[in-house]
Amino acid sequence: MAINLQKGQRENINAPKFTIGLGWDTNNTSTGGAFDLDASLFLLDDNKKLVSDNHFIFYNNLESPDKAVIHSGDNLTGDGDGDDEQIKIDLTKIDAAVKEITVVVTIHDADARKQNFGQVRNSFIRIFNTDTNEEILKYELDEDFSIETAVEFGRIYNRNGEWKFEAVGAGQRDGLEKFVSIYS
Repeated sequence: MAINLQKGQRENINAPKFTIGLGWDTNNTSTGGAFDLDASLFLLDDNKKLVSDNHFIFYNNLESPDKAVIHSGDNLTGDGDGDDEQIKIDLTKIDAAVKEITVVVTIHDADARKQNFGQVRNSFIRIFNTDTNEEILKYELDEDFSIETAVEFGRIYNRNGEWKFEAVGAGQRDGLEKFVSIYS
């Protein structure tokens, strides 16, 4: 049975192969334009910097050099139930230099479309065992981010040889570029 996490809570990931599922809906009172949320992963070293430019996984770079991280591709609308985007991770293949994986969701062209996470509801991240489909954990983003255009949903990190997930839920309004500048 999956563990529902609260902000700041940590949990072990006891599966060498798992999938990150992200989902969201948009409010009916939105600006009327289509919402395009994008999931991105930053594969970081001990210094919390990208291992290389190719370790930034997003809609224009769908897999890591070691093929341990594979993004399903960009969902342009978020329509439908369940996961809107998925990223598969195989820890048996991951580069030894990767010590942390930061999971970020941003709104594409948020400023031009006058959109923010306050107009998004039912957003979540879940992690499930890729082989068994058993859900390991889920974190539902409850906060109202009325000006934020990017949210760090969580981070997966290696501590003493064990991989753990931390529910972060930290938003900011400077989009994906801000995260790129932090981790580059």
